[in-house]
Amino acid sequence: MAHRTPARPAAADSKKVSGDLFALTYGAIVSQLIKDFESDEEVNKQLDKLGYNIGVRLIEDFLARSQVGRCHDFKETADVISRVGFKMYLGVTPTVGNWSTSGDEFSLILDNNPLTEFVEIPEDRRTLLYSNVLCGALRGALEMVYMEVDVKFAQDTLCGDDTTEIRLKFIKRLEDAIPDAED
Repeated sequence: MAHRTPARPAAADSKKVSGDLFALTYGAIVSQLIKDFESDEEVNKQLDKLGYNIGVRLIEDFLARSQVGRCHDFKETADVISRVGFKMYLGVTPTVGNWSTSGDEFSLILDNNPLTEFVEIPEDRRTLLYSNVLCGALRGALEMVYMEVDVKFAQDTLCGDDTTEIRLKFIKRLEDAIPDAED
């Protein structure tokens, strides 16, 4: 009888498994933070801090792998975040929209948030910003390329909203300095 090697999953299947594993692992982290901290507000802060530290480190990998050059304005930055960054690390491409008239604020609208694939938020936890790690990661990464931004969730389907919307507001261009790590 001939020995048969089991078929390997297709690349799309392995990416799906990898994405599912990531979502479940992230869920375990959020679950542990909920146990460790009493209020949703404190959990939200911890998720933002975790994301910030990820973003500070992830930007180097992003710049090396994407071969993206320096963005010349905030609109170009928004496009690169959406089309390249989210696609590269989360496998989704959010829509960029809701620009302020001054051009210093926009939204990333996610049709599908891969972090929330297996998640339901109980009614008594509606102030929990489950995916707040994304806000922190964006803030940390942009700070490393000398942009101070305010990043927050404007809407979240997990909290009963119709869509998931992350709002980014440009604050100022930073001087060439190394940021303090958030412990």
